[in-house]
Amino acid sequence: MIRKLLSVGILASTLAGSAAWAQDALVVSTWGGSFRDLIDENIGKEFTRQTGVPVKYITGGTIDRLNKAKLATKPESDITFTTSHIGWLYVNSNLYEKLDTSKLKNYSHLVDRAKISPYHIGSWAYVYTIGYRPDLVPSNIKFDSWNDLWNPALKGKLSAPDFDPSHIITVAALLSGGDAAHWQKGEDKLKALKPNFKAFYTNDANSQQLIATGETPVQVLLSMNAYYMIGQGVPIKVAMPKEGAVLGVDTMGIMKGSTKTDLAYKFIDIALSPEVQAKIVAAKKASPVVDNAKVSPEDAALPGVFTTKEQWDKQAIVIDDKLRAEKTAEWRKWFTENIMN
Repeated sequence: MIRKLLSVGILASTLAGSAAWAQDALVVSTWGGSFRDLIDENIGKEFTRQTGVPVKYITGGTIDRLNKAKLATKPESDITFTTSHIGWLYVNSNLYEKLDTSKLKNYSHLVDRAKISPYHIGSWAYVYTIGYRPDLVPSNIKFDSWNDLWNPALKGKLSAPDFDPSHIITVAALLSGGDAAHWQKGEDKLKALKPNFKAFYTNDANSQQLIATGETPVQVLLSMNAYYMIGQGVPIKVAMPKEGAVLGVDTMGIMKGSTKTDLAYKFIDIALSPEVQAKIVAAKKASPVVDNAKVSPEDAALPGVFTTKEQWDKQAIVIDDKLRAEKTAEWRKWFTENIMN
């Protein structure tokens, strides 16, 4: 009986300790997998080192986390990482606190493209561009232009994300004399690309599998995924078409109702420090969102890693985040009905 009571006591003490840890921790909502690890290893651990406060992570898909946040009576997290355009859906749903940028020491070095709204700002940037296997496509195709995706020699070799067709929809519109706001101008152009599609990937892991196996040796590909796969020995070449690559910015916002806003500001302040930004670039080959991060010459030379104002201005195809948020559902519906089916 004494042994049982001791066991119960130890269990209760452990559960109480876990509950206390969760209550005292700063809670961060993010994607799982490598993105969660990226945040923890480069921001979270430094935050805990400086403050003594642990970080707890809640992970899930972009839209799943948004929907949960909309239904919650009080915020489940203190900080949320999401894409720049989905962040606008958080803003429109009154889920974010307005940021006091005076509490962020390095805010003056934030690049213009990372100043998404008064409520959410960039954490790192990347591009969606053309990634391909030179060993599996005709040697005369170099992908100097997005138009090269339409080459008949690529029939049945292409894949793109099914969860966000905004990249290829915008590109088709630009090549047809339109833009994201007038995306319908590219409908016929995009329909003409249909024979070249072999598959549509559902997530990063699926994308990596398709190009690693060679099933789809050409992809509309997240640059950070491409560089990860290159590091794993997959012979991928990342193109920078003359029209530019489609910019993506992942962002941070403080949840309205958080009881740890001071700690949340500290976390974001650390994330924007030049030292941490440099580590993120080195780890993931992302673009730093501050102009004072020290990036190695090797990383700075990589297509899609922007370290100068000229690159941000001339090599990025920018889709207005508010427009993108408004059009996401419409674009996915059209893409599913007209290209995927």
